Amino acid sequence: MRFALILIAALAAAAPALAGQPVTLRAETFDADGVVTLGDLFDGAGAAAGVAVARRTGASVMLDALAVQAAARRSGLDWANPEGLRRIVVQGGPAQAGVVPAGAAAARGNVDVLTWARSLAAGEVVQPQDLVWSKAAGAPADAARDADTLVGQAARRPLRAGAVATARDIAAVQVVKAGDVVTLVFEDEGVSLALQAKAVTSGGVGETITALNTASKKTIQAVVSGPGQARVGPTAGPMAAAPSRVALR
Repeated sequence: MRFALILIAALAAAAPALAGQPVTLRAETFDADGVVTLGDLFDGAGAAAGVAVARRTGASVMLDALAVQAAARRSGLDWANPEGLRRIVVQGGPAQAGVVPAGAAAARGNVDVLTWARSLAAGEVVQPQDLVWSKAAGAPADAARDADTLVGQAARRPLRAGAVATARDIAAVQVVKAGDVVTLVFEDEGVSLALQAKAVTSGGVGETITALNTASKKTIQAVVSGPGQARVGPTAGPMAAAPSRVALR
């Protein structure tokens, strides 16, 4: 019993030592040499400031926040991520105040745009690492302003690495394809009906498809609600107005 009490006391005393050094994500994250370190990302990184976490080959690099948090923890740092960030964009920048990086004058007046970090085939689902911020002389009207609007969507056509990412590049992931058997659901004021139909056209969640009632041979417009499912009637409208995206996990 005495030994157990001593062990508990020792563990309690050691607990503070096991806790990581609290750090804060910098308001603006830059790196000067293409190697992103914990010091580039966090204030108060101390001896771990030189630990590399990623390489930047373009004008910027997008990092997964969970991976950054894990890398910090391995180096004895504790980043709580109070904002709940999912991604961190690190821009190329000067090593110190007053030092202008090469090419900065040429980029003056340019705009930051999201570009494709690699070439994608039609139908590929966009991942966070497929997008990177770059400089461009201008941006098209439908240029993507937020990576979250693209991640989880599917490439509508082959996309070239380095091209500006636009809304017309992507579409909802097709979870119903022409020829599939789908369940059409009608709900209104407590009444719920379901019937089997055959999809005539393909679509993703929130998109309208044409389905054929094989019994009556009539076609029906329905809104895709999930794999093999679509809705008709009053509940279909809101789903079409606010489509969801397929989870990447």
